[in-house]
Amino acid sequence: MHDLLYLAHRIPYPPNKGDKIRSWNILRDLAAHYRVHLGCFVDDPTDRVHQPMLEKICASCHFASLNPSFARLRGLAGLLSGAPITLGYYRDAGLARWIARVLQSREIRRVFVFSSSMAQYVLGGGATRTRRIVDFVDVDSDKWRQYAHAKSWPGSWIYGRESRTLLAFERQAAAVADASLFVSEAEADLFRRLAPESADRIAALNNGVDLDFFDPKASYPNPFADGSETLVFTGAMDYWANVDAVTWFGRDVLPQIRARRPSAEFCIVGARPAAQVRALATQPGITVTGRVDDVRPYIAHGALIVAPLRLARGVQNKVLEAMAMSRPVLATPEALEGIAATPGEEVLCASGEAAFAEAALDALADPALAEIGRRARQRAEADYGWAANLAGLKTILERPAIG
Repeated sequence: MHDLLYLAHRIPYPPNKGDKIRSWNILRDLAAHYRVHLGCFVDDPTDRVHQPMLEKICASCHFASLNPSFARLRGLAGLLSGAPITLGYYRDAGLARWIARVLQSREIRRVFVFSSSMAQYVLGGGATRTRRIVDFVDVDSDKWRQYAHAKSWPGSWIYGRESRTLLAFERQAAAVADASLFVSEAEADLFRRLAPESADRIAALNNGVDLDFFDPKASYPNPFADGSETLVFTGAMDYWANVDAVTWFGRDVLPQIRARRPSAEFCIVGARPAAQVRALATQPGITVTGRVDDVRPYIAHGALIVAPLRLARGVQNKVLEAMAMSRPVLATPEALEGIAATPGEEVLCASGEAAFAEAALDALADPALAEIGRRARQRAEADYGWAANLAGLKTILERPAIG
């Protein structure tokens, strides 16, 4: 086996949120073919219990502590230097020294970088002799552009600045990378337009879903009251796009649904709910669970899975997981971007509060709703198995370096 350096902005285990699902499955695949040296941040101290498991599958590991409060202060220094806040947030001298030692002491010829923020560690030095693959996942700079349009001043100015400065760095990283990967063809096409000088080295590496874990044939306990019709949202509830989605749905959409279907309820399932999310629990018909040990019972027994995102980048794992569980999904167009599913046949799609409410009411009254879920599972099996989607990654890594 050859040595490979793998860098990630967050410890890749457990796979309990979008980026970690992708980074874990890629790491697991690479560890079957290479001696992997893993360098990553740990931003949740409870994740440290998983370090021994990662040390078993990797040749060496470095876990850098990240305190979000201190990291924000480091990031804000970029306002004075002209650098993106994101780069300062993920800058760590100890991790940089470990990377330099690994590059010097090991025969590292391949580097896999998960998220653009980690590319800052391999732009120069010993990494220039390696084949560098950067998995941008999403176009983060465009996410900040969306946030800027949704926020008032001064947030709009800060986010707009972050979008511009981060895009300049993303283009710099792509220019030296041997390949730049994105979570979908739609995301890859967007970055080709933003970084045309690197267009010939930009490709999609589609996300997947664990089809065995999210098994609709398994038996799951029902977490809901008998007779309830529960609409379910799953996701990390400290992530602003998710906070915006459930706030909008709970405040503007759900009351319209309950006015005509009083048995309809809304369950928000996900860790670290922001204060804005917790406040929704005071409204009739809304439950906020916080962290749960297993999301599958909530998905399995939900009458309808909703993904009312108005701000979104890349592929929504919450949608793929519900599809894999053979559940009907009602989503906004933003939440379906990058997912190869046919609206009206494999998923349901609506935009705007009145249309979304009407689509939910129609779905709850449709006796053929289960057929949408069945076809969703078929689509997940056809296009979103991890093994199939990662099959070409080794080929990308084994090509000669452009340097």
